[in-house]
Amino acid sequence: MWSPEREAEAPAGGDPAGLLPPEWEEDEERMSFLFSAFKRSREVNSTDWDSKMGFWAPLVLSYSRRQGVVRLRLRDLQEAFQRKGSVPLGLATVLQDLLRRGELQRESDFMASVDSSWISWGVGVFLLKPLKWTLSNMLGDNKVPVEEVLVAVELLKEKAEEVYRLYQHSPLSSHPVVALSELSTLCANSCPDERTFYLVLLQLQKEKRVTVLEQNGEKIVKLARGPHAKVSPVNDVDVGVYQLMQSEQLLSSKVESLSQEAERCKEEARRACRAGKKQLALRSLKAKQRTEKRIEALHTKLDTVQGILDRIYASQTDQMVFNAYQAGVGALKLSMKDVTVEKAESLVDQIQELCDTQDEVSQTLAGGVTNGLDFDSEELEKELDILLQDTTKEPLDLPDRPKCYTNSVPNPRISDAELEAELEKLSLSEPDLVPSSKSPKRLLEPTL
Repeated sequence: MWSPEREAEAPAGGDPAGLLPPEWEEDEERMSFLFSAFKRSREVNSTDWDSKMGFWAPLVLSYSRRQGVVRLRLRDLQEAFQRKGSVPLGLATVLQDLLRRGELQRESDFMASVDSSWISWGVGVFLLKPLKWTLSNMLGDNKVPVEEVLVAVELLKEKAEEVYRLYQHSPLSSHPVVALSELSTLCANSCPDERTFYLVLLQLQKEKRVTVLEQNGEKIVKLARGPHAKVSPVNDVDVGVYQLMQSEQLLSSKVESLSQEAERCKEEARRACRAGKKQLALRSLKAKQRTEKRIEALHTKLDTVQGILDRIYASQTDQMVFNAYQAGVGALKLSMKDVTVEKAESLVDQIQELCDTQDEVSQTLAGGVTNGLDFDSEELEKELDILLQDTTKEPLDLPDRPKCYTNSVPNPRISDAELEAELEKLSLSEPDLVPSSKSPKRLLEPTL
């Protein structure tokens, strides 16, 4: 934002915001041409006119964006773009062209375009536009005075969006209304001075995303609840909530100060005790007790206020849910307006009829595929029984035993002692098994 400090920081002939093109220092002939005044009319030499305008107009807007300044003045631009002691003589014409294209707007015209009854015109923050500007506009003189403030329209919109996002992501958004001073503190980095802050609020008001009301000499702000929502007017509920919030802050501050006082009385009693001044210590303790009783009473009141606020917020949520239900009922009625029980029954009958028809078609197609080759299951069972009887009477035609297997397997030679030992193991593991003396040999002896 424009200020004497910032102006002092920008050295004459320097590179403002680091945006000057290379020819600024290298091409003397080119810069001499660019620093000269415009012709009275573009028709005299349109090429020279367009060349100068194509250089200076983007440079002015870039300077505004790089510096983050919404408000521009001819005098400040002339100082910012000094080069070797010379100032651009055509900047006034450049600003006129930007005004004509709508990229800049006179601050006075912008404020007049917004219903800003909450602004104290002529007192402190904003001043009425000078009479000479008004007369010059009425008489058709479009010259830009060196002190007239111009607003960078696009940058102002971006600033307004930035401020709204800051509010949405801050604890202030949990309340329906906030104090103007609190919002100003929140936006200190985006709006480093009061004039820029008020311009941003005017832009938000123009977009119907903020409304400002003066209550008991203090301005309170209400912002839209969503990025695409429109703000509703400040009502009695909003004012009541704001007053409760103020009461909550006052009570909390009072409780904190009394707690410090009680701690101070306690420390005084401790020091009096150490000094042997019993009466003084007792008085300090009595003062501490009285303070603690006041703190307890204030805590009760603070709980009551916070409870009321919680109920108000809950009722607002309930209202939102109610509105959602109501909208849902309306939508459901519209979607069901052509649906009746009779129509539903008729539709079900039609579906059932179509399903029956489909089943009949499927059965017909299945019968057509077999081509009359249906078989009686009883006849098939009888035929199967006959086959089984025939197979039991006829010997099985099995292949001969391969000779190679007979000769290839050696005839094991197992001694009687080995058989007796194996049997003994079996007897120990299975007590019920009582073999005869001949049985092992008879049972285990391989067949020759």
